[in-house]
Formats: sequence, C-alpha cells, structure tokens
Amino acid sequence: MVRAGEEGAEVIISASRRTDIPQFHGEWMVNRVRAGFVDVRNAMFPTQVSRYSLDPHKVDGIVFWTKDPEPFLEKLRHFEAYPYYFQFTLTPYGRDLEPGLRDKDALVETFKQLSRRLGPERVVWRFDPLLLNRRYTVDWLTEAFDALSAQLRGCTRRVVISFIDDYAFGNRKVFQTVGTGGVPLESQRRLAASFAEIARERGMVVETCAEIANLSKYGVEHGRCVDARLLEEIGGFKLSRRANRYEELGKDRSQRADCGCVESIDIGWPNTCQGRCAYCYATSGPTEIAKALSSCDPAGTLLCGAIDPEADRLTDHRGTGDPRDRSFRFGTCYGQESLL
Repeated sequence: MVRAGEEGAEVIISASRRTDIPQFHGEWMVNRVRAGFVDVRNAMFPTQVSRYSLDPHKVDGIVFWTKDPEPFLEKLRHFEAYPYYFQFTLTPYGRDLEPGLRDKDALVETFKQLSRRLGPERVVWRFDPLLLNRRYTVDWLTEAFDALSAQLRGCTRRVVISFIDDYAFGNRKVFQTVGTGGVPLESQRRLAASFAEIARERGMVVETCAEIANLSKYGVEHGRCVDARLLEEIGGFKLSRRANRYEELGKDRSQRADCGCVESIDIGWPNTCQGRCAYCYATSGPTEIAKALSSCDPAGTLLCGAIDPEADRLTDHRGTGDPRDRSFRFGTCYGQESLL
C-alpha cells in the first residue's frame, strides 16, 4: 500500500550510523542517487517502509559515516550536487578489536587523501569509542591520540570522542566482548583534558558524542555529529524548521537523550557491515551478518532486502520530508556558490 506524503520540506541524509556505506555499499549508494530516491525500512516496525527523494533540491546534505572510504573515493563525483561531509572513524586499536580493517598507516593516508579532496572542515575525525581494559589504558590511549593527531595535523578541524556503552544486540554484550567495565568518570576527565590539550596544539577541537558528562571545563564540548551548522557552512545557506522564517533545526528525538544531532533520515541497516569490530553496536553476530549481506543488492531500493507488496506498507515522501525531520533552505543553492 502506498500513501502520499505532504509537500514542501527537505531532509538530511545519514549514511549511516548503522553500517559503513562508503566502504561496503558505495555502488548501491550511487545507484540510489542515479534513481533519485531511496527506500528505508523502519527498524522498530519492519513492515513500514518510507521512500525519500534524493533529488539534490530536496536533500539539504549527506553525512557519510565510515572507517575506510578508500573504495568510495572514485565515486565522490556522483555527489557533487550535494553538501556533504564525512565522519571518519580512525582509532589506534589492534586487530583484537578491529579485525576487518586495513593497516592503520594506510588508513591515515586515505584520511589525508580525502581531506585534500574535500578540505579539513569536511572530514571529521572520530576517535571512538574510548574503552579501557588490560591492554588499552588511559596512558596508552593518550599516547596513541598524540601520535595519530600528529599524523593528521592540518587534515581535520574536529575530533569526536565517546566512551563505550554496554549495548546488548542479539546475544552479544559489548562489555563482555571487549573485556571492559566501562570508562569511569575520573578516567573520562583525564582523557578529555589530555586530548583537548594535544588537539589544540594540532589546530583541532574535541567534542563528545552523546555523552552525559559535562567536560567543558577541560575544553571538550558536547557535539553534533549530524550538524546543520556544518552543512550550512558547506552549502552557503541556512536550514530552518519553518518555511516562512528562520528557526534552527531541532534535535533528533529518535536518538538518545544526550545526542546533539539534528533530525535526519538514516538509510542504513544493521548487520550489513563486514568490519567485524568487537565493540560494534549495529551487528549481532556472524550468522546474522551473513544472512543480511546475502540480501543486499546494489540495484535494490532498500540497502538490505526487498519490499514485499503484500506485507509491507510503503509511504512515499518523495519531495516532502516527513513530520519529524522537515527542514527548509534559505539562501544560496548549493552548487551555485559555496563557503568552502
């Protein structure tokens, strides 16, 4: 069943908190841009599917999340009509936690290459999650941050950190998997103070992602990973909740209470990343990953699976946004003039 949406609003696309689209699903993403729309299944109510326009005039920006965008670099030309930036996760952890990633020196070079292409403002460095166990201590993490930030000097302006949470997805518990008891508040403060001091020397600021602790006295503020302000700078426009006057976009109510992100549409799906990171909150195990990946079709309208016309309810929002994430663009259209 198809139900028409309302007219008038644009959306921000998140690609994606749930998986690594640039690394593993770049062909699918390009195909969706060519088709001009994408379908997204509701993770809480799987028979509900929403269709969104990918017309550049209806998309206010794209946030790409990745641990390795190297396969995506050749595809960036397909996204020139959109304001976009990357959340690039690059940590110092070994293969005990990140078995599916390339050598870290190679990832540093990819980070630098992406920064040269887009500029340092459009490549946000994620040094997260921060976790403590017998191998990874506060001192070890501080020394590793010092070394990595020296390599990335001039390649980014912003560093995002978070402290590991004990997610339970399927039968897998994250704390048990990585051998941690979490990061005590005093350790959070020590890490924040050290990171902020080091980052300042490298021309970077440190922000937290969805953290309760107030670390501002150490020079670390609460951040917004999906950040309308950055998209405004990139696109040379203002994004408003109101069509007739400017009003800053609101917080995404579908995210955790301490998340500062503005409203967006996430187009990914769990269990579709092949990175196998031990701390991942969007994968439940090898069997589930294999099953989900077997249903991924680069030509499909959904990232994973297909629409069942008998069981699924498809709501068409093309050109409209939806009530929870609408935004309106004021000012110069992206592609005609840019601030970066």
